[in-house]
Amino acid sequence: MTTKASAQSLGPSIPRPSASLIVVNSHNEILFVHRNPHAQSFGGVYVFPGGNYDAKQDDSYRMTAIRETFEESGVLLASSQTRTQLSDAILDASRESIHAQRLMFREFLRQHNLTADLDLFPFTEWVTPPPVPRRFHTRFYISFLPASSSPPSGFSQGTAQHRLPTPDGGLEVVAARFIHPLNALSEFRSSKITLMPPQYYLISTLAGILHGRCTTPEQRARVHELATGAFGRMVINPRAHSAGLDQDGRTVLTYEGDETRGGSKGRLHRSLVRFGRKGIPTEIVLLRNFDVFTEIESHAFSGQAKL
Repeated sequence: MTTKASAQSLGPSIPRPSASLIVVNSHNEILFVHRNPHAQSFGGVYVFPGGNYDAKQDDSYRMTAIRETFEESGVLLASSQTRTQLSDAILDASRESIHAQRLMFREFLRQHNLTADLDLFPFTEWVTPPPVPRRFHTRFYISFLPASSSPPSGFSQGTAQHRLPTPDGGLEVVAARFIHPLNALSEFRSSKITLMPPQYYLISTLAGILHGRCTTPEQRARVHELATGAFGRMVINPRAHSAGLDQDGRTVLTYEGDETRGGSKGRLHRSLVRFGRKGIPTEIVLLRNFDVFTEIESHAFSGQAKL
């Protein structure tokens, strides 16, 4: 029997490889899934759809992101060679079978002459800090919702939907919504939703680009520039500052590129986080005093893992 003390003596757990997808619709809204409050990891938190890489199902992290997005929200990023629209009944049954691993995702695509839209762009990687028992190395990707995608009927913009797979009676997620990044930040600050630091960081970044309620070609180009530049290649390993809490009792999480993490003197790349019950943040303040398009000091960041 492994005790908590003996487990700690073995050192930090190895991060599980995973992938997550930021889906942006034509209204500049981002797809979120609301995790079940009783879930083992990140209970009750709003996150982008995603999950663990599965060697049996996936041949790349991009495929993981697409498969998990389909399982958790019903949004299918795949193109049909025959231009046939799948019914909600087929989508629901397929999602449940894939979730339960009775059907391989690649086989589902083959059966319906579908090709996964793998044209996703990297949008940073995050590694869970060592003190956390369940750790993940998550590759975030971003994609604008194409016209060829197959969302559930009536679910393409800011509405909740509940047609989620329930193969074991214990849902991982309880709802899915498209939310504008400014609204998501506002809802978090008013305690209507909860976010983790990576999601807060990424939507704060996108809030500075996705202005208004109609996506423009210029905004797409700006996001593409960010994703294909040094920002998209960042691998972030959050670490608590050695000084401990700040004067307001918040944890100081530093990121690579901060003056304490390989960055130039005066460079701030950190978040101030107030954690509530079960380690879920109730307050996050991002401190980043450099331009993410032109001023990232790439030497301060780890190399990007590949698959």
